[in-house]
Amino acid sequence: MFYLPNIPFALFHAIKAKNLVFYTAVNPSISNSGIGTESKFETLKLIPEAYIPLTVFHKNGSSTNHTLQELKLKGIEYPIIAKPDIGFRGLLVQKIDSESALLNYIRKYPIDIILQEFLKEPNECGVFFQRHPQETKGVITSITLKEFLHVTGNGNNTVLELIEKHSRAKMYLKLIRENPQINLDQILGQGIKLQLSDIGNHSKGTQFINGNHLISSQLEGAFNILNKQIDGWYYGRLDIKYNSLEDLEKGLFKIIELNGILAEPTHIYDATKISYLKALKEMRTHWRNLYIIARYNHETKQIPYRSVIGLIKDVRNLKKYTKNLQKLNRIA
Repeated sequence: MFYLPNIPFALFHAIKAKNLVFYTAVNPSISNSGIGTESKFETLKLIPEAYIPLTVFHKNGSSTNHTLQELKLKGIEYPIIAKPDIGFRGLLVQKIDSESALLNYIRKYPIDIILQEFLKEPNECGVFFQRHPQETKGVITSITLKEFLHVTGNGNNTVLELIEKHSRAKMYLKLIRENPQINLDQILGQGIKLQLSDIGNHSKGTQFINGNHLISSQLEGAFNILNKQIDGWYYGRLDIKYNSLEDLEKGLFKIIELNGILAEPTHIYDATKISYLKALKEMRTHWRNLYIIARYNHETKQIPYRSVIGLIKDVRNLKKYTKNLQKLNRIA
């Protein structure tokens, strides 16, 4: 329903491009330009190692012992983050605290899995960056700060009572109960904050906050330096962990994911600052820029569009895969 009013806008640009899948030429180094069918692990490999967490890829059906050995060789210690290689909205993303828990995860979820070091940087944000291929500099068009789900103690109530009183946290009580590290009977002292989730996703209770006031020439400079090191990436959102704004401006951060054309400028989900109509306008602005980049890449740089039939097959396979993920999630 959110996208419905903008469908005519998208179709208009498809007609102008004379191709229904023109957008697949936007990011030539990412499969289908990042429409959701791509491997997250392969996309991460485009990024310089200094920017990404220590990572191991577990191919479904491959030797578990080999994967455990790879973790040791790379010096990745528990806890770690495990997530599907192709996934969305935090589905099956889990913090794994031990080798036995990891083995159980691999057994329960027979899919390709990414295993990453658990980053200790306290802050997380989404930065939307885009650059026209003809330009030497790009721009940041969205910054989304992420506030992890938490409750604050008063010295009287248990964690469970605080959650039940919290308008947002109580909606995620089922997820919170699944975390063995959270003692629901604990009484938190006055002003003590307890984080209830380590995954920066809406589906895990994380709140998205409009951070566009942080956009600066210095910050854009740091992301332009990064962009020049990622060949064939012109449009998308980076999900990032960082210590401070100063570090962010210096390019001292870690990239959790690089999302392509399917990415949204997620600051639009801060309902306290962005109205529904303004959110729709923001999406149209981004889609217009996506169209301009795709047309230039195709007509000037001779980047081919994906075939319509080929993309339909990819999307059908993704749909089947997604249903399987959802089924595995329900079983778990």
